Amino acid sequence: MGVRIIVAGGGIGGLTTALALVRAGLDVRVVERAAGFGEIGAGVQLGPNATRVLDSLGLGEALRDTAVEPVATRFLRWADDSVLTEWPLAGQVRARFGAPYYTLYRPDLIAALAAAIPAGTVSFGRQVAAVEDGRTVRFADGATETADVVVGADGIHSAVRTSTLPETAPRFSGMCAYRALLPNDTEPVVRIWLGPGRHLVAYPVGRGARLLNVVCVAPADDWPDESWTAPGDVTRLREHFDGWSPEVRKILDRVTEPVYRWGLHDREPLPRWSTPTTTLVGDACHPMLPFLAQGGAQAIEDAAVLAASLATAGPAEALQRYEARRLDRTARIQRQSWGNNVSYHLPDGPEQARRDEALAGGAIMSLDALSWLFGHDVRVGDRPGV
Repeated sequence: MGVRIIVAGGGIGGLTTALALVRAGLDVRVVERAAGFGEIGAGVQLGPNATRVLDSLGLGEALRDTAVEPVATRFLRWADDSVLTEWPLAGQVRARFGAPYYTLYRPDLIAALAAAIPAGTVSFGRQVAAVEDGRTVRFADGATETADVVVGADGIHSAVRTSTLPETAPRFSGMCAYRALLPNDTEPVVRIWLGPGRHLVAYPVGRGARLLNVVCVAPADDWPDESWTAPGDVTRLREHFDGWSPEVRKILDRVTEPVYRWGLHDREPLPRWSTPTTTLVGDACHPMLPFLAQGGAQAIEDAAVLAASLATAGPAEALQRYEARRLDRTARIQRQSWGNNVSYHLPDGPEQARRDEALAGGAIMSLDALSWLFGHDVRVGDRPGV
């Protein structure tokens, strides 16, 4: 269609954007600063709002082969493993929302996306330093390339954003997360233990559910880097959860080096993230805490809306349409994810008891309460009846 697009960043958001643009018949190139994809990250949860997009892009079979379809999400009390609430996934999610809920080993998802786009679409070792005059991408080595549209899928510290929009500082949540992968020996359930000042999430990932992805969120007494690969300490991790339930202790006793730790940051929702020739997807425009498991899913939604907009309008109008469709939804998810940083970590007492009562009654964190999230279909808007 005569429009050349450069996407900065080869993660979930960047590769899904590239795939959606290719499917729309547009000319796209991805530039990625790393030397290759590697095994960055561990697990990712994708609700039906994201998996229906990936299926429409032709990834249904690849995901079925490598993803886990959990049978339930289960919230548990920190001290004794008692169940606060449990809601079904698997068949219930498919029946209600028309698409599955998956947990995946992140490198498997990256590999499926990369295999679906034409060879040569991704160039590695190309770190974007800035965008000049709205269309010229300048790389760290001084080289430049020009495009009609530049898309920043380059994360919370996006060079595309800082070159094109007024900068706002990331907001530190006061929390850090440790992550570890273990051989899996559990049923296919997403388990979340809520406790005073911290929580722990564990769910199976990988082909045949061979791995258990463990994410332990705890207070940070410093300001850790926003990084997937900062080293953590197993002893310190266990200390954070001293006195917790038998099952939590069993999981943490199995954790060995290396573990990784990263500071959890977001940003206040931006009032705008596009210019007539540049725009952003994923964490570059709406970084969010991982307390609704929607970071990857929202980048996937972004990709679908952006590609549909660019396929039907000139760049300036398309980027305006894309932003208008995405701003309110992503801001709502950012705010609710930030709010969960409080509600997940309440100390034992009256507020915690009220939260647990709301959980048990399905008022929060249930398929009914999250129908606005899972039932949204970016291809057509909200699905009727959810």
